[in-house]
Amino acid sequence: MWQTNSLWFDVAIVTIFFLLGHIFLGHFEERSPKWRKVLKYIVTLIVMLSMSVFWGRGAFTVIAFAVLPVIYVHAVLLPRKGINGWTGEPKSTYYDFRGWSKDIFKEPIVKANDLPVK
Repeated sequence: MWQTNSLWFDVAIVTIFFLLGHIFLGHFEERSPKWRKVLKYIVTLIVMLSMSVFWGRGAFTVIAFAVLPVIYVHAVLLPRKGINGWTGEPKSTYYDFRGWSKDIFKEPIVKANDLPVK
């Protein structure tokens, strides 16, 4: 019933990594476009499955090494900038770091009836 020598096992592992990443660290990507998040998942999944086909379980070593830059950014780089690496606070400093607008509540809201008609 349970077999780990299938590519579906690799899909499950990559999906679990993304799931946990979005649950615990998703607030760092709150202003990123949704299409970019989906594209990141799909590209990662394709790369991981391709490596699994050619290298087998050695592809999981790549996942282990891919976590190292994440640890560096959240444990070293963000605290150097005065940002908590776990919570992303203060938000204004983090938004400056990412180049995002801090005026999220002052941005104009486009309503359907405000769109130009062709």
